[in-house]
Formats: sequence, C-alpha cells, structure tokens
Amino acid sequence: MRMFTKMWRAKSVVMVTAGIALATMLPSSGASADLRSDLLPGVQEFLDIGRSSVPRANCGPGSLPETGLQGDVPAGDRETGRSTQGYRCNMSLIGGYAGRGGGLASATFEHCSYTGSFFPGNLLGDDRGVQVLDVSDPANPVPTVTLTEPAMLGGTWESLKVNTARKLLAATAVPFETGAGYFSIYDISDCAHPRLLNPGPGTNLLMPLPITTHEGGFSPDGNTYWASGNVPGFVSAIDVSDPAGPRVVWQGMVGLTSHGFGISPDGNRMYMSTLAGFTVLDISAVQRRDPNPQVPHLGRVFWSDGQGTQHSIPVTYDGKPYLFTADEAGSGGVKLVDISDETSPKVTETVKLEINLPQNQDTALGSAMGGSIFAYDAHYCAADRPADPTALACGWISSGIRVFDVRDPQRIREIAYYNPPAQTDRNLQLTNSPHALVSLIGVPAYAVVPTVRSVLEGQFDPADALTPRTSNVAFGDLSSDWCLSAPEWHGSQLWTTCADNGFMALQLDNQIYTPPADQASTIGQS
Repeated sequence: MRMFTKMWRAKSVVMVTAGIALATMLPSSGASADLRSDLLPGVQEFLDIGRSSVPRANCGPGSLPETGLQGDVPAGDRETGRSTQGYRCNMSLIGGYAGRGGGLASATFEHCSYTGSFFPGNLLGDDRGVQVLDVSDPANPVPTVTLTEPAMLGGTWESLKVNTARKLLAATAVPFETGAGYFSIYDISDCAHPRLLNPGPGTNLLMPLPITTHEGGFSPDGNTYWASGNVPGFVSAIDVSDPAGPRVVWQGMVGLTSHGFGISPDGNRMYMSTLAGFTVLDISAVQRRDPNPQVPHLGRVFWSDGQGTQHSIPVTYDGKPYLFTADEAGSGGVKLVDISDETSPKVTETVKLEINLPQNQDTALGSAMGGSIFAYDAHYCAADRPADPTALACGWISSGIRVFDVRDPQRIREIAYYNPPAQTDRNLQLTNSPHALVSLIGVPAYAVVPTVRSVLEGQFDPADALTPRTSNVAFGDLSSDWCLSAPEWHGSQLWTTCADNGFMALQLDNQIYTPPADQASTIGQS
C-alpha cells in the first residue's frame, strides 16, 4: 500500500505538471471559468453516510442468485471457481462478443455497439482500435470494422460517446489517465460503418487540438463536444457544428479536478464531477456561442460518502429537476440530488448495495483482495428516459449490471442483476481489458476511505476481512469482472460491455420491466 501511495503521488505530480505546461498552449482568446467566485459560501456539504441498502431483487425462475451479500462476489466463490459461473436474477444473456476485452467505456447506437479501446493493450494482436459490432441479431453480434485513427488507437478511456440527434460518434486519445491533442468524429448514419468526418484537425498527427482529456461527451444538440482533462481540472468545449473542422471555442480550469459530467437538456448547465461531489456550471454562453464566453460557477455539493464522482444524469420527477450521480470509489453508490436550487444542491436518496455498507467493509475487503484497485462501486448508469424515469441500470464494478426500479424516487429498489462469469486467470488474453492490465496491483486501494471509516466506527471485524485471498497484494486473478460501461436501454434489453467479458446483450424478464412508450436511454452526455 505504501508503494501504491508513492506511485499515486508521483503520478499526480506528473499530471499537474503536464497540465500546467499544456495551459501555456491554450488559445489566449479562450475564456476561463470564474475561479474567483465565492468558493467557500458556494460549497454545500453532505456529511451523512448512507447506512442502508436498497431492497434485494426477488429472483424468478431461471435465476442463479448471489450466494452472499447483495453485490458481493464472496472470497469462497472466487477460490472455488464458483464465480466463473456468474450470478443472475431476472436477467439473462442473449449473446455477446468478448474479443480481447471491453475497454473502459463503450457506446451503442441503433443496432450497433462500439467497444472502447484501452492503451497500450489494444495495440496488441489484431483489430487494434475501436471495434464496431453489428448487433442486428443480439444473439450473434458480428464485428464489422475497426476504427484506427490516432484517437481510437491512443485509448478512448471514458470519452467514446454518441449523439443520437445528429448521429455522431466521437472520442479522444487518452493513453493513461490524461491525454492531449487527438479527437476524431464520425458519421454513424450507417452505424455499422462509421465514416470519419475530420481527417484534418484532431485526427492528422500534425494537427492536434489544444485540449487535455480524460473523459468527454456531447451537448444534447450535438453541436459541442466537451473534453474534461482530469488533473488539473481543464475543460474544453469543441465546436463540432461543422464536424470536418472541429475547433475549440472555450477552455477553462473549473477546479482542481474535472471528471465526468452531465449536461441539462437545453445545453445550458454542466454538472461537473469533482473528487467527491459536483459543481454546477453555467455554460449557456458557450451554448449560444457568445464572443468571449464566461462560465461561472453556480453551486457546489461535496460529500464524504464516496469518492471519484463519475458522472451525472439529469432527470425530472413531476417536472422537478434531479440528478442521478455515481461515485466510482469509496462505496458511495449512486445518489439522487435535488437541483431545483442550483446554488444549493441537496442529496435526497442514496442507492447502495449491501456490500457497500459501513458494517460490511470487512467482508468487502476480504473478497476484493486480489481483484485490483477497485472493490465494489458504481461507475456509469443509464436512465430509461429523462422525464419520470421508470428504471436505472448501472455498471457496478465487480457487482455486474444492476437494475433499479426508480418510479418512486423515495422508494428505489433493485429488480434485476447480471454479474457475468469471471474470466479467471485469462489476463494475458484480455489485452483490451483495463481490469487485466491493472491487475498487477491486487489491493483494492480505492476502498481505503470506507475501510478506515469502518475501523474508526468500530464496525470492522478483522476476522471477516481475513480470507485465503488476503495475501493477494499483486497479480490479480480476474475472479470477478469490472462492469464499467453504461448499460444502455434497447427496449427490454440492455446492451453493455464489461472489461473482461466484452460486449453483452442482456434480456430483462418481462414480469419485472415493461419499456415505457417514450423510452430514451440517457447517460447525461448525449
């Protein structure tokens, strides 16, 4: 752990230094977010810890339920090989395409799926870059072409996104944590055969864009692609109204970090994730293409229950605006946040599994050892429609795909899950899996904060944390999968990728989910 801490500090210094250096390259005409705004008065804190889990799903016929706590892949199941069978409840696999792994974040559109690339493993073997799949027959997905522009070969991290309104696919190159310069955008009117639209700026090696990037996504109208650059918190707005000539129209440093985000349906607000919480940014001047646009901070909310806030999904209930916001570390789960007062967002509900609760962190540590840096956390989610959503599906790292009934935002419950079969000891074959490549580290480092909290509260039993896996501090065995991508809604099916199992088309049982007539899968970055 001491070695990992030193590595993390060194990496942070490198990223900050690189960010400062890149700042000197940014266009002098680019406006900055108002960092002189009232930082302290604008901060709202949510200090409570979620101490209850959502009710378990009632598993119907054909299920292969979890054997331990909700969301856990028990140490015993990992050691005996039981986890290689997976776990399922009210949801089944129709078909899939594993390839060499599913990258970090993938995307779908119409009858196609696009598998994110993870550098440098994606360069090994055939089909280097972003793999396009034709899923016209979900039982038999067929690879069509591979996208090999610099942004696709460089590792797309969490930047591979689709805009349905304009039928566009785009991504940036992120070799490791933070990338710079390369961005490609495609016409996916024929979704199985994307057509590159910007062979010049962003794609030509000699014509990089002045951006940093870790994550990215479109504004709802598809005219702006936003690239967020992690540490420090650089954000760039790329005008793609003419996709052949993408150009940066605004840049700023919105804080110490910038991770994923959500954007309001009108394109005027960005909910930028931070280390633990999010900042509300007024991006209306960029949306309007005002000259010298300013992007003021409107409000903030930080919390101690969960870290590495990933992204936000704007939704409404009876016309009142909320966000579903996921934390990718610290057992924070998914939060529902009331944003009707933009200056003072309020967390109203927390969605957790049993394995995320403070009293179960000893069990979580015992089973997650040897599984690499993540334990059991949400990553990307998708609501089945933005107004009055009926269901939320989440990729939950090591816990698989989890589906929740969210019709009543005060009584959220789980209705289905599919945790795919562990690909144990296939590390060398899954070269495009971040899980496989990062498994040189066996310690679930991102679970340190909730573990320490559990110890301090007297809820940690060392006997429950000690398992045959306790000594697995290096060279993880892939005894569970990492489900990082958003499970996207296609009627009563969910299309997604997990790091080790690759693309999967999943079928929800009819008795537990009926697609609304106006279903419109949304992850908050259209």
